[in-house]
Amino acid sequence: MSHIGAIFIIIISMVLVDNYPLAQFLGICPFLGVSKDLDSAKGMGIAVTFVMVLATAVTWPIQRLLLDPMGIGYLQTVVFILIIAALVQFVEMFMKKSMPALYQSLGIFLPLITTNCAVLGVCISVIDDNLNYIEALFTAFGAGLGFWFALFIMAGVRGKIEDQSRIPEPFRGVPIVLITAAILSLAFMGFSGMFN
Repeated sequence: MSHIGAIFIIIISMVLVDNYPLAQFLGICPFLGVSKDLDSAKGMGIAVTFVMVLATAVTWPIQRLLLDPMGIGYLQTVVFILIIAALVQFVEMFMKKSMPALYQSLGIFLPLITTNCAVLGVCISVIDDNLNYIEALFTAFGAGLGFWFALFIMAGVRGKIEDQSRIPEPFRGVPIVLITAAILSLAFMGFSGMFN
């Protein structure tokens, strides 16, 4: 298989089969919090994708060239969280200066990328799966696209159910959002085994 074919399979797999919020249940907080409208979902999707790729680009060499050779691989989670926090601060400062409207619309959810377990999850999983640097970067890119795709779908569905007059009273608000997320997750289970 060609390198382009392998990269295509990695990306499609991360978007559909191993989708972080819908198949692996990572990053649920921003997934549910920011999926209220398409503009916020788009901004958060771009920010998370950027941070995932950048964090993987930085953490992979640190793990392979520093932590593993020094025998301190057990510090992986702490080091990765510190790196992700610094990168998110960088993204936040950039967005505040160059995209103030998007920065305001994301609100508290932008700093929450620091604690988004999907970002940490992709950094750790590329190490655990023993991927090379290029595969790791494309896995992170695919995971970001998958996160963005899930946000986009959820925002579209939530836009359609915004008129809650036809929803029974006990299901209005958070319950219908959780039910919607569960149904989307079940739909994504249909892609499991697609590349095995």
